[in-house]
Amino acid sequence: MPKKGRKPRLNPSGNRWFVYLLRCADGSLYTGIAKDVDRRCQQHNAGTASRYTRSRLPVVAVYREAHASRSLALSREAAIKALTRRQKEALIRLPDEDDLFDATMASHE
Repeated sequence: MPKKGRKPRLNPSGNRWFVYLLRCADGSLYTGIAKDVDRRCQQHNAGTASRYTRSRLPVVAVYREAHASRSLALSREAAIKALTRRQKEALIRLPDEDDLFDATMASHE
């Protein structure tokens, strides 16, 4: 049952949870989880999602990865938070699976 005053919304990601990284205006990185990263990023930019990002606006989503459950996403979030900044930057630079698939398909045409 939706909370009073809230519109029910479609769930674009099904049961998937995402771990995401945001780059803040001051260059810092913020890690979180959400079912809808675009919506969550809008919340961050509106100043309603996190005390940390509220003072570092605007933020831009620079990385996301899908997980089958909230539990797996939380575990991965903790692992990413434990990485050094250099390791996080390397993770951001990795091509995502869709890019790899597109490149593979293009090479077979």
